[in-house]
Amino acid sequence: MSNPKNGITYADAGVDIDAGNALVDRIKPAAKRTTRAGTMSGLGGFGALFDLKAAGYSDPILVAATDGVGTKLRIAIDTGHVGGVGIDLVAMCVNDLVCQGAEPLFFLDYFATGKLDTAQAAAVIEGIAEGCTQSGCALIGGETAEMPGMYQRGDFDLAGFAVGAMERGADLPAGVEEGDVLLGLASNGVHSNGYSLVRKLVDMSGLGWNEKCPWEDSTTLGAALLTPTRLYVRPVLEAMKAGGVHALAHITGGGLTENLPRVLPGDLGAEIDLNAWDLPHVFGWLQAQGDMAEAEMLKTFNCGVGMVLCVDADAADTLAERLQSAGETVYRLGNVRHGQGVSYSGTLV
Repeated sequence: MSNPKNGITYADAGVDIDAGNALVDRIKPAAKRTTRAGTMSGLGGFGALFDLKAAGYSDPILVAATDGVGTKLRIAIDTGHVGGVGIDLVAMCVNDLVCQGAEPLFFLDYFATGKLDTAQAAAVIEGIAEGCTQSGCALIGGETAEMPGMYQRGDFDLAGFAVGAMERGADLPAGVEEGDVLLGLASNGVHSNGYSLVRKLVDMSGLGWNEKCPWEDSTTLGAALLTPTRLYVRPVLEAMKAGGVHALAHITGGGLTENLPRVLPGDLGAEIDLNAWDLPHVFGWLQAQGDMAEAEMLKTFNCGVGMVLCVDADAADTLAERLQSAGETVYRLGNVRHGQGVSYSGTLV
C-alpha cells in the first residue's frame, strides 16, 4: 500500500474555509434578529426565500437597489472602527428604495477581503444587521469572499443589495406640481459620499484620524467622520401612508444640486433657501480646509440635508409635524417652480 499524500491544501493558498464557517456561525444570531414577516429561511443555504404574500402584499411590484460605502472604508480600516460601515451599507441601499415608494423587505451583503479576520468581519456584518433592524428589512443572505492577492492585509470591500416592494400604482415620483413644498430631513453628517475629497481635505489639514475632532471635543476626527448614514425608512414610510408625498430624493453624491432634479418632471425645478437650515460644523470645517466654493459644496456633499420630500402644499405642515414626531429634524427648504435644475437663495452658514 502506498503512503497517503500530504499535498498542498486550500489553506496553504491562503483561504481558510473553517474561518468562513466560524464567521457564519457567529453572525447567525445577528441575522436572526432581523427576521420580519415574509422571511422563510436563514443563513447557510444556496439561496434565500422570501414570501411576498406573507409580507402583506396582494399585487406587488419589486424594487431593487445596490450600493457600497466607498472610500469611507479607508478611514474605518485605518482606525479599526468598522462597525458603523455596516449601517452605512444598508442605508445607502434602503434610503434609495424608499425614494421609489417601496418598503425595504430583505438585504444581502458581499464582504471581500484578502485574509479573513473573523472579528473584523463579524463587527461589519453585525452593523449590517443593525441597519436592517432599524429599517425593518431582513438580512437573509450574503457572501464572504477570501481572496489572497487581491487585497492588502487588513483591507476589505463591501457591497449591498436590497429588495423592496410596493403595491402596483404606488410608485414615486407621482403628481409633482408647481408650488409643492420641499421638506428636508437633517443628515447625521457626511454620510457615505465624497470621502475621497474628505480624505484629501483631512490630509491638507495635517491632522491624524486619532486626534481631537476640531468641531467636537468629545471625540476624535476619525470617529466623527465615521458617523453612520442616517436611516430614513420608517419615518418616510409613515409619511407616505399619511398621503401628500409626491417625490423623495436621497441626497447622496451630487448633493442637492444633482439629486433633486432626478425626481422632478422635465419642466419643473426647485428653489431652495439656504438660510432654512444651519450648515453643520463638519461641513464648515471641510469647506475651510479647501477654501471650497459654495456651489462645489452643494454638488459634492449633503451639507446637512440627507433626504428631501416633495409634498402637497396643503399637507406640508401636517407631514412636517408627523416627521418631527418620528424623530426627524425637518427644514422647510423651498418650493417646486417652473424651470429646470435647482436655484438657491441665501448663503450656507
